Amino acid sequence: MKRTIKKIATATALLASVVVLASCGKNSAKNYSTTGSGNGNYQGVIQNGRYKTSKARGINVAQNDNQFNQKSFESGLTQVSKRVFSPKNYIFQEGQYLDTSTLQSWLARKSAKNPEGLNPAQGKKSDPNPEYVQQIEEQDYMTDNGRSMKLKGVVIGVGINSEYNYQKKTDGPSYTKKISQDEVRRQGEIAAQKILTRLRQKKALQNVPIVIALYKQAPDDSLVGGSFFAYSKNNGNKISGWTKLDYKTMVLPKASATNAQNSADSTDNDNFANFKSQIQNFFPNLSGVTAQAQYHNGNLAGMHITVTTQFYSQTEITSFTQYIARAAKRYLPSGIPIDIRIQSDSEMQAIVYRDAGSDTFRTHILDSY
Repeated sequence: MKRTIKKIATATALLASVVVLASCGKNSAKNYSTTGSGNGNYQGVIQNGRYKTSKARGINVAQNDNQFNQKSFESGLTQVSKRVFSPKNYIFQEGQYLDTSTLQSWLARKSAKNPEGLNPAQGKKSDPNPEYVQQIEEQDYMTDNGRSMKLKGVVIGVGINSEYNYQKKTDGPSYTKKISQDEVRRQGEIAAQKILTRLRQKKALQNVPIVIALYKQAPDDSLVGGSFFAYSKNNGNKISGWTKLDYKTMVLPKASATNAQNSADSTDNDNFANFKSQIQNFFPNLSGVTAQAQYHNGNLAGMHITVTTQFYSQTEITSFTQYIARAAKRYLPSGIPIDIRIQSDSEMQAIVYRDAGSDTFRTHILDSY
């Protein structure tokens, strides 16, 4: 899934960029401005000089054991949004209509005290009903006429578990229930209709398009996140139908060539294996080299590569980063966004990255003081 790799930088640089963009953003009424846009990304909303954060900020992170799920859920939801609300015409705003207490209630089990729960009552502790709905995120899309911003649509992401972990006894062994793809889809569609009905009860959301996207969570021990598999754009109170999505994420290199699902996967795996071998031969002090490869409709759409080092010298890091940029251009696929994080066990050391459509890898080395 495409995303702007330049966003990956130090916290100081990020904060500085927000301040600069805020001063340059497009002014509108009620102390609103925008962050500015580029590379096919949305402008964000700034209010009274501050970025307008979500009313449910952090709720998804606290309820997600696999952080790869969280990252791919957020970035994937934005890609779904771009299918309906083009960054050329709409401004992104963090969710303002679902607050933390609402989402906590919805993500909990249904009970007499919590009738809003989207997950079923536990049932027998020795054989509990799964908790299907794992996370929910809201994105709002606005237009700006120069005087005020107006809500034009809402996108809701719903993460559905592919397995459920539980204990029959407190401090006892853990058990896992696998949830089939058909059941993931069925439970997602049930939750989607309930969410749509509830959102339409809010006055501000009665007449705007509401897009609901369904995401299949990867297991907690997975080295990659899950993926979105369907979305529905709705102008009324009933789900109007589903558009299928074909996204997947794979870990490279594969344990063996037989694990590649098709010739394209095999080629991508071979290219990455050659890249890995090259940098390991040149710099032996590496703890690991892995990649998360994102596919859309069977085509490679991006790569996130992690290189874990045992370097202690700043000159070693600098030389290694320069070498990786050359090796990446030679061995890795062209035309897709790629970011390569170079890190030790305790800190980020450097990054090598390339935007979609570019042939040039850029580097940034984080100095140690």
